[in-house]
Amino acid sequence: MERLPLEHIVYFGDTARVPYGVKSVATIRHFTEQITDFLLQQDVKMLIVACNTMAAVAAETVRQRAGSIPVLDVIEAGAQAAVAQSRSRGIGVIGTPTTVNSNAYARRIHALDSGARVYSQACPLFVPLVEEGWLDHPVTRLTAQEYLKPVLAEEVDSLVLGCTHYPLLKPLLRDVVGPGVRLVDSALTTAELAAAKLHALGLANTHPGEATYRFVVTDVPLRFQTIGERFLGRSLGEVEKLDW
Repeated sequence: MERLPLEHIVYFGDTARVPYGVKSVATIRHFTEQITDFLLQQDVKMLIVACNTMAAVAAETVRQRAGSIPVLDVIEAGAQAAVAQSRSRGIGVIGTPTTVNSNAYARRIHALDSGARVYSQACPLFVPLVEEGWLDHPVTRLTAQEYLKPVLAEEVDSLVLGCTHYPLLKPLLRDVVGPGVRLVDSALTTAELAAAKLHALGLANTHPGEATYRFVVTDVPLRFQTIGERFLGRSLGEVEKLDW
């Protein structure tokens, strides 16, 4: 929204069936097919797989169903940014168990730099802590210190935040990792990649006017509005519920 203020955006959140990070690959792929088909029916010009877990195990599923429509995913963007900014070539990755077990970040990073050293750590407690709003809580700090201890022992100089919840923990994570480690936020790099791709393909919207934002979910839990507005830093407005 900030990087491409003229673009109309349809956000789909599978709130009835999250978290994806602890589900089987077959289940995630099945859910991904449903969501992709729905978004294609909205006549979109680009698809962004904005969930690291889905990108880790089902990005190819999206590309197959999308046909000629360009598809971007957060893992590709995060891997590119990590390789570009790492000086020692020691890169840490934190994510959900499914993302880490898929080895998707390590594969992408090694494809870009075969000499990179990648150290991955699953952090399953981070998502519930963020959704609880415990962004700078002693429990969250202790949890981060425990999770990151083995990664920091490998003397990495970059840490990829491999889950879309983790950027909300940036200030706390900066404290825990110290000044010698740079955080890679795949959300920012994905927005840059989307802008570059839209312009390269001649798909960027150049007509001034107010962009429209649709928020479509599969369930509207009581905390969705609160958590969504915490992420965006603005009001969500009306949220559409899809009955599946």
